[in-house]
Amino acid sequence: MTSIRELHQQLVKKERSAVEITTEALERIKKVDPKVKSFLQITADSALEMAKQVDKKIAAKEEIGLLAGIPIGIKDNMCTTGITTTCGSRILENFVPPYESTVTQKLKDAGAVMVGKTNLDEFAMGSSTENSGYQVTANPWDLSRVPGGSSGGSAAAVAASECVVALGSDTGGSIRQPAALCGVVGLKPTYGLVSRFGLVAYASSLDQIGPFARNVEDAAILLGAIAGYDAKDSTSLNVPIPDYTQFLKPSLKGLTIGVIEETFGEGLDGVVEKAVNEAITHLKSLGAKINKISCPRFRYGLPAYYIIAPSEASANLARYDAVKYGIREDADTLIDMYTKTRAKGFGTEVKRRIMLGTYALSAGYYDAYYLKAQKVRTLIKNDFDAAFEKVDVLVCPTTPTTAFKAGEKTSDPLSMYLSDLMTIPVNLAGLPGMSIPCGFDKQGLPIGLQLIGNVLEEGKLFQVGYAYEKSSDWQTKIPPLK
Repeated sequence: MTSIRELHQQLVKKERSAVEITTEALERIKKVDPKVKSFLQITADSALEMAKQVDKKIAAKEEIGLLAGIPIGIKDNMCTTGITTTCGSRILENFVPPYESTVTQKLKDAGAVMVGKTNLDEFAMGSSTENSGYQVTANPWDLSRVPGGSSGGSAAAVAASECVVALGSDTGGSIRQPAALCGVVGLKPTYGLVSRFGLVAYASSLDQIGPFARNVEDAAILLGAIAGYDAKDSTSLNVPIPDYTQFLKPSLKGLTIGVIEETFGEGLDGVVEKAVNEAITHLKSLGAKINKISCPRFRYGLPAYYIIAPSEASANLARYDAVKYGIREDADTLIDMYTKTRAKGFGTEVKRRIMLGTYALSAGYYDAYYLKAQKVRTLIKNDFDAAFEKVDVLVCPTTPTTAFKAGEKTSDPLSMYLSDLMTIPVNLAGLPGMSIPCGFDKQGLPIGLQLIGNVLEEGKLFQVGYAYEKSSDWQTKIPPLK
């Protein structure tokens, strides 16, 4: 699919209309989504109406921004006024938000055209989009394999050219992991850079909204549109937002890139390791200095995350009590109503994490589990702080393997959790991280390279990603969808 900047030029030169571009995206969705199943809801009528408004502005010779008329997919855990927001859960199958999330309002104001709400693991809990209460999304590169998760619908939609860009949310790797498995660019911004107002919470100290795109420049444009201070979000950072496209330079001279030693070795697929090492060598050829860096507590990110995130989830999901919103199962007593509604509305993985979190927070176990996990989180952040005293950007594989078969890990939660081994520490430290395509395995499945920056240094990630992208051709490959 054509890039944002190319589409913008076509619009302002009146070579194409926003309605034509939107219609093309909707036709593409109609053609391929029955196989891919990226979208839970197609918003064709409202999309065409938004496109008409953009065309009216162009006809009136009003100036339009880069995102005006651009088809975009929105992960279905971001509230959209008058449009169902389910979080991939049956418990919210009839929930229509009375308010708009900050990010989607910003996109509306920019003239972006939402073509639909994308599928996800229920309440963003999963690594394969198999935990959705509605459908299982397929990987466009191989329909028998998963797209990753929890933002698998958004990643697959961009990879399958059903929309130009999309938004996802990342709690432990839910943007970067599916971006790697689907061969697209995915960015988790610094915690607090993008407002979480209207994002249905999973784990509030970890969740962050970010972009999916087919190229680094599109990701930079989309981040610039959604970033910024929001008084409605108490964790929002009040910092100036740069024009991220100014960091898109072809050279890496003067930059020092650190390779995290603990991310290589046992558990890493040999093909992934080879591709990532070749990418690192390529970065060196572009002028970057390469250093090996040790983050000794990196491996403890996974166990710490699976105490902290479920604990926060158990508190956040207590609000689904059949009283205020969502489905309601009739019962003779209030407690029975709670129990029956939650038993029917929540899926297996959500129930598992609620129970894990409730246990970790219970009397007698809080200090032993939750408090200890928070101390480990601080140690992981300290390791990153020490690393960034020596280097500008850190690199490692995004995922230990390429996309696995659907159903392969559903009966083994621990194996599934390992999919986020490389991405979780970045969330625990609140840092920005980006996955870019860096190769393919023998089955033609994409491999991702993860770039990690210091707080608010997304610009350096864009610089490295852009330089690598422009001197390679991985991002030009497209899935063999008929």
